[in-house]
Amino acid sequence: MKAHHKGGRNPKINRAIHRYVFRLTDIENTRFLSLFEQSGLDTKAKFIVSLLFERRIKSIKIDATANEYTTKLSHFFAQFRAIGVNYNQVVKVLHTNFSDKKTILYIGKLEKHTLELASLCKEILILTKQFETEYLLKKEN
Repeated sequence: MKAHHKGGRNPKINRAIHRYVFRLTDIENTRFLSLFEQSGLDTKAKFIVSLLFERRIKSIKIDATANEYTTKLSHFFAQFRAIGVNYNQVVKVLHTNFSDKKTILYIGKLEKHTLELASLCKEILILTKQFETEYLLKKEN
């Protein structure tokens, strides 16, 4: 005798069978939807349950100006690293192709420009720290 199998998926152990309905105004709905988007949860039901039972909700706010600033700063430091690579290549070429006097002269000029870049880098670091303390940390509070 064959065992008779029932089709479909296995039943859940603790099914959610209780249902509650509430209505929102247009303003409340837009606020609800913005909070839901900030939470990062995939369904509105999970979001509502987490709000009701005071579960911690992750909310991430992205500041476009801070994001743009860090992006441009990253590009700048990438260019700074590229200058460092070029610096090494130029010094190698100077030693192989020119006399000692010309090499010393050109390396002196290169050193002056390198000092200017170093001072510029220090100014950028100061401005970045100032930006973080005045703008980013105030936003968090």
